[in-house]
Amino acid sequence: MEGMGDIPVVLAVAETHGFAAAAHRLGVSKSAVSKRISAIESKLGAQLFHRSTRNVSLTEAGEHFYRHAVRAFEAAQEAEDSVLALQGAPKGRLKVNIPMAFGRLHVAPLVPKFLETYPGIELDMVMDDRLIDLIDDGFDLAIRGGTLEDSSLVARKIVPLVNVLVAAPEYIDRHGAPGAINDLSSHNCLQYSYTRDFQEWKFRVSQKTVNIRATGNFRVNNGEALRDAILGGLGIGRLPSFIAGPDIASGRLIRVLPDYDMPSQTLYAIYPKRLHLPTKVRAFIDFIVEHIGGDLAPWDRDAGLALPAS
Repeated sequence: MEGMGDIPVVLAVAETHGFAAAAHRLGVSKSAVSKRISAIESKLGAQLFHRSTRNVSLTEAGEHFYRHAVRAFEAAQEAEDSVLALQGAPKGRLKVNIPMAFGRLHVAPLVPKFLETYPGIELDMVMDDRLIDLIDDGFDLAIRGGTLEDSSLVARKIVPLVNVLVAAPEYIDRHGAPGAINDLSSHNCLQYSYTRDFQEWKFRVSQKTVNIRATGNFRVNNGEALRDAILGGLGIGRLPSFIAGPDIASGRLIRVLPDYDMPSQTLYAIYPKRLHLPTKVRAFIDFIVEHIGGDLAPWDRDAGLALPAS
């Protein structure tokens, strides 16, 4: 901590609104951050932050310092990136955020080969289904499905994401397969609850979106746990094909209502805008795209799934 510059500490506290959160971003203790801010304020002869039990906010002097500090930090970062871009081998700590199930199933198995290819990189991979703030949480990039809403971020397409309805053969043997969307009302529909619309299943019918309210006796916030319940014959569930694909290919799961497509999304690599993209970030994205990217995901190809018509 002693050799750490003032600017990153002030930025971390200002942007996370607290010493504990800033300490988490910087990888140091809360007391170290608090002492450093006090030392900076003593050196400047001005208080930079208002402190309360619930929040830390910038004073007028702090606002002035912060505006200049942001420009100085960005300039220093660009200078570092420009030099690293000239070097042949990517190196340094790379902090990546990846959704839990996707990371475990499709990224974690690639890590040994990635680090063998780029031994100068120290990979810090955080698997979490929460929607995180890349900058506030100190991430270099994230793998994320959906649409890009933050204009300060750049998105690179990796692969389409397909959702499918599936059930175990045992469930179909006992209850039969629904022949139309409305037949789902008489089935036990299992739900992934880590979405705001988890009880609404959407289908594309004649280029229109049809919403069906799905009800059942089990919901869970983990896709692999939902898969286990479906495999156990409990009911019909909606799963991303990156989870369900291998089971469809092996016959352990059967696709339900295959003639009715569910809207697809796109998986992106997302990172903050920078004049010079760090070579470690580019290396990771290129590696992921090379191994699982394209117009049709390898797990969809193996399961005989096609991208829904737009």
